[in-house]
Amino acid sequence: MRTLSSQLLYSNGGLSWFQKKNQSSLFNHHLRISKPSRVQLISAVQFRPCIDIHKGKVKQIVGSTLSDLKEEGSVLVTNFESDKSAEEYAKMYKEDGLTGGHVIMLGADPLSQAAAIGALHAYPGGLQVGGGINSENCLSYIEEGASHVIVTSYVFNNGKIDLERLKDLVSIVGKQRLILDLSCRKKDGRYAIVTDRWQKFSDVILDEKSLEFLGGFADEFLVHGVDVEGKKLGIDEELVALLGNYSPNSTQFSKLVML
Repeated sequence: MRTLSSQLLYSNGGLSWFQKKNQSSLFNHHLRISKPSRVQLISAVQFRPCIDIHKGKVKQIVGSTLSDLKEEGSVLVTNFESDKSAEEYAKMYKEDGLTGGHVIMLGADPLSQAAAIGALHAYPGGLQVGGGINSENCLSYIEEGASHVIVTSYVFNNGKIDLERLKDLVSIVGKQRLILDLSCRKKDGRYAIVTDRWQKFSDVILDEKSLEFLGGFADEFLVHGVDVEGKKLGIDEELVALLGNYSPNSTQFSKLVML
């Protein structure tokens, strides 16, 4: 018997796709071929909200154009900037009963922090939060109403896994409230985790070994396919296949943004 459950993530006008290996589903479809052979297909579709915040505003941007440096010719490409606040979106998602989405601060500036906290207050327990999370502030976001905290750069520090920081986070908020952001870009034909708003390559490659190891520390993985994110190119099928094959059972979700 093979089970497949897929879900969709709504993000300010875009959709994300991710695969989950689980026996539970919203819809069941049974296909009988012939006795005694039987194939059971189980699928589920669920919308999960996402709020990306940049300088306090809810935006959809092309992730690969983010930059901390004012380099000549560098321009942030914004597909969409909403006139609604992050708090308004959170209230909307709460009214619609959408759970498990995330609030991402694309830069830990005060305006973005205030917007994120406003969203968490509007929908306590219904949203995850990421962007500038570390061992000193992670618990405060849980106390503000986040169901989970999402971490990338703090753990993948200077291009490598900082195991002490990872263990410290688990000891503070618990594995069940920690999400590792494994957003990645292609480098030399393999997917390498990128940090610092997707600007810096780490030496951590997404493969069976790394996914199995990291799955022991986190409740979920969040994975943006940065090469296609924000470009309206659909999913990165090769990355989807990799996650489907190797994402461990101990990890609840593997999400692939396809805005």
